[in-house]
Amino acid sequence: MKQILVATDFSASAGNALAYAMELAKMLNMEVCVLHAIGTTEGVNNSTYNAIFIDDYYNTKREALKAWVSNYTSDEKYQDIEVNTICSVGSLKNVITRYIDENHVEILVMGITGSTGIAGIVGSNASMMVSAVKIPTLIVPLESKLSATPVITLATDYETRLSAGDVNALNEMVEAFGSEKMNVLYVAEKTTTKQVETGESKLRALIKNTELDFNYINESRPLNGIMEFVENNETDILCLVKHHHNIVYRLFNRSTVNQVMNKSVKAILVLHE
Repeated sequence: MKQILVATDFSASAGNALAYAMELAKMLNMEVCVLHAIGTTEGVNNSTYNAIFIDDYYNTKREALKAWVSNYTSDEKYQDIEVNTICSVGSLKNVITRYIDENHVEILVMGITGSTGIAGIVGSNASMMVSAVKIPTLIVPLESKLSATPVITLATDYETRLSAGDVNALNEMVEAFGSEKMNVLYVAEKTTTKQVETGESKLRALIKNTELDFNYINESRPLNGIMEFVENNETDILCLVKHHHNIVYRLFNRSTVNQVMNKSVKAILVLHE
């Protein structure tokens, strides 16, 4: 069965991401796996490696993870959702990519603010994992909650092509959400009528399970336009496509995005070419 993978550092932000993932799993009929990466030097006292004590430390971590997860999954409404936990030794990047390589993970879910207090996409663990993995990655702010009928807003420049896997994932989400529409927010430095018509036609052919509501940003500061649209229109998940030549994704890699994202309570779904 397809899985939602949730990475945790036991922070409040990770807990909210898990709560979000449980609601998502219920809608999408998926399993959930909660993963914690144990640093290679954790549990080693004064650089002296003791096999007995280090095994005890790892077992304690595994039990702590199970107890932490139960705080978010024990609700009766989640009784039909299979939830697994795993602690693995290594860097967060290596642990997650190894798990994804060996299992059928559909979506990676992470909180924005971790226990280190780093906020925003830029420079965070979430940013690192977006670059490292090739599956849809959902980044959930601490204040974000999944509504009963979520609405997705896809910000695009029409130039980037989604991977077949991500198109399927997006269609599955739209269908499961039962939303009457998906917002499409077109952002471009220069455009022609033909480009707009071609872009709209291609998206309609890809996203078939809901009505597409096309919107356009023409102002000189497109990042502000995107965030203003998200704040003022019905949106639960802002969807971006990872591609460094994509104008939209470039906007969300600038240092100013931290300040903007700290004001937003919307989750960000990053897809790939």
